[in-house]
Amino acid sequence: MTTDPQAPVMEKRALNRALLARQMLLERRAMPALDAIEHLVGMQSQAPNPPYIGLWSRLADFAFDEIGALMTDRRALRIVVMRGTLHLVSARDARALRSLTRPIRDGHLKTRATDLEGIDLDAVVAEARRLLEDEPRTDKELRALLTERWPDADAALLTWAVRLSLPLVQVPPRGIWGASGMARHTTLDAWLGEFAAPELSVDDLVLRYLGAFGPASVQDVQQWSGLTRLGDVMERLSPKLLVFQDENGRTLYDLPEAPRPDPDVPAPVRFVPDFDNLLLSHADRARIITEEHRKRIFTVNGIIRATFLVDGFVHGMWKIEKKRGEATLHLAPFTPVPAQARTALEEEALRLLTTAHPEAGTHRVIFA
Repeated sequence: MTTDPQAPVMEKRALNRALLARQMLLERRAMPALDAIEHLVGMQSQAPNPPYIGLWSRLADFAFDEIGALMTDRRALRIVVMRGTLHLVSARDARALRSLTRPIRDGHLKTRATDLEGIDLDAVVAEARRLLEDEPRTDKELRALLTERWPDADAALLTWAVRLSLPLVQVPPRGIWGASGMARHTTLDAWLGEFAAPELSVDDLVLRYLGAFGPASVQDVQQWSGLTRLGDVMERLSPKLLVFQDENGRTLYDLPEAPRPDPDVPAPVRFVPDFDNLLLSHADRARIITEEHRKRIFTVNGIIRATFLVDGFVHGMWKIEKKRGEATLHLAPFTPVPAQARTALEEEALRLLTTAHPEAGTHRVIFA
């Protein structure tokens, strides 16, 4: 689509404040955790704990046991959706998001089409469904059971194909803060039963993305979702959207009613967990992190490190270390932190430590 030269320009700082407002990082919201998860259209959950930190940074009075209760009650769950990655989503959104993101998983299957030749994949998937609905199982257990039925096949390949073909829920206690346990899966149908959920079109998906991450380009929504060819969708929606351009002339779309704060609105320090979609949902991430800093956050093996924000932008990395009754939050700034922001980070870090690890006898904050 051609950029309208008359479209208003949104500079980097304006885009930053719009993103922070929608991500609930300009001020904490008084909102139930489930509503926040839906507003964010899910939270990436490659590791079990990041969504807890993510919601703590976004919500007023968030309690760490809220997510565990939602998962145990089957109102929220962990399932592979956007970008083919594991997300914490609401039960209301799970089926629709899984269906809309199917092209991603179909594309992955096509990459191994030659390896899968001669395998009756429908039969494998049907048997895996039966086994996983009989009881939740680990990948290792599923591989062993599939090997009994197909002893000459590559069991790892079969299990990989099953994960792409079936909507699998990673069941509790995996994903509950402070709990331990192997990753076990069952099917979405077995987990939710006859749960009635609203339908969601790709148009709805794009609009919800804009509500949480906009203003954004077609390339941005494709980066977030993992889907392609969304230009026609945005074109179809454009009559009900506002159109802007960034400093490089890229066309950006937005919801008319969405917040676009003044670029000079103060942004508090915030701790962002590893794998947070804040850093993963735009093709052009300049509104939140520099390219130089991005290279330090995104590792070659797919780990997205935890970061902290100063004046709305990524300013460094952080991690929590626990040992011998002591919980320590280590901060590694990329550049010197102004004195006022440093004090704010220390205070915010101590609040996080006391909430996340109340059992620790000592809480410490250390700047590298």
